[in-house]
Amino acid sequence: MTKHREGKHPLDTLQEIRSLMERSSRFISLSGLSGVTAGLFALAGAGIACWYLGIRPFDGQRFYYDIVPDSGKVQHLTFFILDALFVLCGALAGGIYFTTRKARQKDLPIWDALTRRLLLNLAIPLLAGAVFILAMLYHGLVVFVAPATLLFYGLGLVNASKYTLNDIRYLGLTEIALGLFGVFIPGYGLELWMLGFGLLHIVYGAAMYFKYESGRAEKSVP
Repeated sequence: MTKHREGKHPLDTLQEIRSLMERSSRFISLSGLSGVTAGLFALAGAGIACWYLGIRPFDGQRFYYDIVPDSGKVQHLTFFILDALFVLCGALAGGIYFTTRKARQKDLPIWDALTRRLLLNLAIPLLAGAVFILAMLYHGLVVFVAPATLLFYGLGLVNASKYTLNDIRYLGLTEIALGLFGVFIPGYGLELWMLGFGLLHIVYGAAMYFKYESGRAEKSVP
């Protein structure tokens, strides 16, 4: 049997074709460390909120939004906005840094048509959820705001998962389940945020890192 003296082995060629197809159809530069960073900032933000409210998670205090310190609506609203911006900016900064680093390591484009489709499919449920949540706030239904954020965020992840790693779909489904669970136990929104945006991001981010990015991991996309 003669060996292939010119060109590559057919199996190597098929592997390269498979890799090219994956790169063209899925955004595989998403780093698991981005999720870990987002989760850490979410836990930090929730911890700051607990300190401000003078409560401990799962201590039996329900309807945490009813115990906002009587320091004036503008002041406490400013505090929560700054706290949210702290979490958002930290999560975005970590996501951009680690995803960009992974893309450069793999020599992949960072911003292209695939990235835009991914962000668009993520944004549609998030924008719809934002309008829905504003309507609930307008009608005074504060108790359902936290579960709604988890629910619409999960829907966004599921909707965008077809353009990236399959693990994002499972994270989205878990967020949806947590949000639906929260609808039936109102008053524990802060704890649900800690679980959904904090703990779940850390767990899934770490799992994705060891699965796709660590030195011992198989560098392939399912």
